[in-house]
Amino acid sequence: MGSKLSVNNHRSDVIGLTYIYPVLSRRAGGLSIGINFNTNNTCNWRCVYCQVPNLTIGAAPPIDFDLLAKELRLFLDDVLHGDFYDRFGVDADKRVIKDIAIAGNGEPTTLKDFARAVGLIGQIATEAGVFPASDYVLITNGSLIHLPRVQEGLKILNDYHGQVWFKFDSATEAGRKLVNNSSQSCLAAVENLLIASQLCPTKLQTCLFDFAGRGLPDSEKLAYLEILKQIKNHSNVHRIMLYTIARPSAQPEAGQLAKLPAETMEAFAAEIRALGLDVSVSV
Repeated sequence: MGSKLSVNNHRSDVIGLTYIYPVLSRRAGGLSIGINFNTNNTCNWRCVYCQVPNLTIGAAPPIDFDLLAKELRLFLDDVLHGDFYDRFGVDADKRVIKDIAIAGNGEPTTLKDFARAVGLIGQIATEAGVFPASDYVLITNGSLIHLPRVQEGLKILNDYHGQVWFKFDSATEAGRKLVNNSSQSCLAAVENLLIASQLCPTKLQTCLFDFAGRGLPDSEKLAYLEILKQIKNHSNVHRIMLYTIARPSAQPEAGQLAKLPAETMEAFAAEIRALGLDVSVSV
């Protein structure tokens, strides 16, 4: 039997494959098959809550498409026809593939051949009978959506009835620098969000947590709500997904981070719902 899967363990090496890893997703509510392009632990951001060890600034390396195809086919066969669920102690009510998620140990859209990879995954999952019953998800910080090669990948994702989970943790310049170590402006992020939502159904995902005892500042809440008001009638954003940290950070700031109380999360969600938007909360 393998290590029992849990929502607290999203390690990309849990089954010993290069590109494929299974997780139990809080937000998806079942088995999520992760695809990791960033096998070198590189990202163009450095979020303070990131659980990737030895994270460095950079881009995903060239991908071995033959290996990706082989691993995905073998793993899907193990889940669908083998004893994967028994080996990894997956509870009976979680024994369903909720999605295949391109996520991993860094920003996946930094992959040069991003569009080709999106298409290959979609083709194999369709052949295996996983799509269209399961979701096809891209989890991204959205910073490169303005690039034509990334937009081509989103068009292919949309062809497979996929969706974009667009990271948006702060609506202030100071907050984005503090939380994401990103120099991208809020304006640029919103522009990329609008592009993404025009190409593929998009959900906004926001990680909220207590950083150095500051809780959830009013300034951050007000700025976030103002952004939502601006995009509400100009985008195809289907849902706001609020969540707080569940796994230990591997970044230097780890000791300063703490989960937000459920009541704080729900209170903020209520303010967002008052704008007429759909909101989910994971704590």
